[in-house]
Amino acid sequence: MDFWTARGPNLVIHGDNGEVLPSLPDGVFRMIYIDPPFNTGKKQTRQSIKTVRSPVGSRIGFKGQSYETVKGIVTSYNDSFEDYWALLEPRLEQAWRLLPSDGTLYLHLDYRESHYAKVLLDALFGRDCFLNEIIWAYDYGARTSGKWPAKHDNILVYVKDPKNYYFNNAEVDREPYMAPGLVTKEKAARGKLPTDVWWHTIVSPTGKEKTGYATQKPEGILRRMVAASSEPGDWVLDFFAGSGTLGAVAQQLGRRFVLIDSNEEAIAVMKRRLGGENISYRLAPSL
Repeated sequence: MDFWTARGPNLVIHGDNGEVLPSLPDGVFRMIYIDPPFNTGKKQTRQSIKTVRSPVGSRIGFKGQSYETVKGIVTSYNDSFEDYWALLEPRLEQAWRLLPSDGTLYLHLDYRESHYAKVLLDALFGRDCFLNEIIWAYDYGARTSGKWPAKHDNILVYVKDPKNYYFNNAEVDREPYMAPGLVTKEKAARGKLPTDVWWHTIVSPTGKEKTGYATQKPEGILRRMVAASSEPGDWVLDFFAGSGTLGAVAQQLGRRFVLIDSNEEAIAVMKRRLGGENISYRLAPSL
């Protein structure tokens, strides 16, 4: 029995995810969530790495075109996206490899990149592997009078095998009906299952959940993903871990987790947030 099948400790890895991911074994993670840096046009420091293309890269995807052809078509429309995709492409190929046949990927983006990413993921995973586009709508943040204010993020959901994926919405929290008078009292008291539009506030600046990390996402959003797409004891992965929200939710729901981040501040936040019980903090590449 190896580390991944035994009741081993959770892992928080400080290192470049492009170097760490190839060292992880195939098909280990039932659910993968990533919230990569948004392509906002701001200067970002990225480390160039050499990767070997997965055999999935030559699969036939969107409209019968090869993955390489689709990538070329999409990036020809947006030069800035080409650089951004150079960051994500090899990591998403690794995500495909790390999912078992019944696994699920949640890719959290915003309106700048989600449409490009969907076309490319259709080719990488297969168009029939697209499950949902979740819209996370919130009510705080910057305001503008020159256009409709952007108050949502996009979360693309892909499964490894569209005929054999795990999904259990019975474990997901319910929401109040917007018009409870139109349903029975019993239904109103129970609430309804969420749709693909999630109304959920951002992390409160004064709440207990706040860590001070700039891109922290609320636990309520990730709790739905983890509850629906994994079971207790499963491994889950976030390789742009940031403040460690996936790990915090996994601790609450009895999942095992691997979190990867290259930012020292992120690692420090995760240590304070997650503690040290049953967690191994490691410096890559010593896995």
